[in-house]
Amino acid sequence: MTAAASSIYSTAKDMSRYVAALVNRGAGERGAILEPESLVMMFTAQYQPDPRIPGLGLSFFRVDMGGHAVAEHQGVLPGFNSQIFVAPDDRARVVAFTNGSRNAATWLTAETGQLLGDLIDVPPAAVRTDVPHRPEIWRGLCGPYRPRAQPTDMQAWSLLGAGVVVLVRHGRLMLRTLSPLPGLYRGLVLHPDEDTDPYVFRVDLSRYGMAAASVVFGRNPAGEVTAIHFDGLPLSARKRSVASRHRHSGRPGRRYSPPAAGPDGRERAAMS
Repeated sequence: MTAAASSIYSTAKDMSRYVAALVNRGAGERGAILEPESLVMMFTAQYQPDPRIPGLGLSFFRVDMGGHAVAEHQGVLPGFNSQIFVAPDDRARVVAFTNGSRNAATWLTAETGQLLGDLIDVPPAAVRTDVPHRPEIWRGLCGPYRPRAQPTDMQAWSLLGAGVVVLVRHGRLMLRTLSPLPGLYRGLVLHPDEDTDPYVFRVDLSRYGMAAASVVFGRNPAGEVTAIHFDGLPLSARKRSVASRHRHSGRPGRRYSPPAAGPDGRERAAMS
């Protein structure tokens, strides 16, 4: 018996009709299905831990594909995987189903994303080699980070495990998660990804059949690094030393509220 959310059985033809309506302002072959305003709300960020991370719409993962607004979602069930990508402004879409494919939960998203990129003429995201490293800021980045997730969020805890550690190894800035996934536990190199923002990085996941992913660090008004944010799901983790300092600095009767990201990528702390 299939439980939610893998509870919809469909066909490639019907799913193609569905994504066609998503890029046609909510209209299908026999008329309107959704109001255009509803689609805008579905594709607009409803959760965005940092302005440099596209975030989540309503049941859609948002993607910035070379400046093109893209929404995607995947289906994962033992023995079956599916994926959709839509670029509403370009009216382009991709649907993929596969049965019994090995590790499709990782590579299917990257492959279909590249197919959409071919349709809208955007090359795959890659690690940049033309952005210089900034070792002078590494000390502020290094340290342990605790996942910012509810105790029942098994997806977050399975990926981030007991936490995230940023460290320098063999002269390279690296990220590792204390999780049961060997690749994440061994660590990933953080590659600078922005000329104007040294707190934006990218990790190479090609060995796992996945596209390169963005990693950004959030800061408070004092310039201290307070959090790390991951593109894709998205997930976040708070730096333990800074969180502990804030937690013990408030006067009795005051409650510390987690920082909210501002438009410049820095986090604004508030006391209530």
